Amino acid sequence: VSTRQSYFRGLFHHASEHLLPKWLEMSEVVRTGRPVAAVNREKDGGRFFSEFVEGLFPVSYPAAQALSEVLEISQSKEPVHVLDLGAGSGVWGIAMAQKSSHVRVTAIDFADVLPVTRRVAQRFGLEEQFHYVAGDVLEADFGGGHNIAVLGHILHSEGEKRSRTLLRKTFDALAPDGTIAIADFIVNEERTGPPPALIFAVNMLVNTEHGDTFSFGEIKTWLDQAGFENARPVEANGASPLILATKPGR
Repeated sequence: VSTRQSYFRGLFHHASEHLLPKWLEMSEVVRTGRPVAAVNREKDGGRFFSEFVEGLFPVSYPAAQALSEVLEISQSKEPVHVLDLGAGSGVWGIAMAQKSSHVRVTAIDFADVLPVTRRVAQRFGLEEQFHYVAGDVLEADFGGGHNIAVLGHILHSEGEKRSRTLLRKTFDALAPDGTIAIADFIVNEERTGPPPALIFAVNMLVNTEHGDTFSFGEIKTWLDQAGFENARPVEANGASPLILATKPGR
């Protein structure tokens, strides 16, 4: 039903128009070791993501709402500064901003994507709670003192090296006692399942230079090495659990 938040046309359009044509080049990708595109780079990624992120809003919205509940956003009595990395449709920040007028979101994404973020925030009547910063997540100015940082389905396209760098940069941008929340497709430690996460790893083979899907153990190790504490999985109405961790207080 096109008027409902759960309308999934965008997901099917994304699969048929953006993903399947690239999967048809799988043999060449495997033979050469080169992807069809590198969507985590602004040259390929800006237009790629701008064409479909709004359509994926209903895919992440239930998990974003659950994260807001876990973080008790509605009980906030003081400003809550949220850093939304690779914001896309703005779904993670929007779910939090809906819970409290104290929420202020810094949305970071490619310049071609941020007009989509702005449009969706406007549709929800929340644009005054959003600030926008254009750029690659490893180059953009994150600012500092954020209470929450969200990486909503970002690590899988970045690959291990860039993900480690991004987690360290995010750590520096958080205030003491700040929380990082990671949403992604998580494989088990043996890489034998679950099937959706393994299939998505193949999608990263086709669409990125170094992307992959990772286990909780791998991501926890990166978080620990970046300085975070208490990395833990949290069930949140998504394909995989969210991963939360905390920056130590002063």
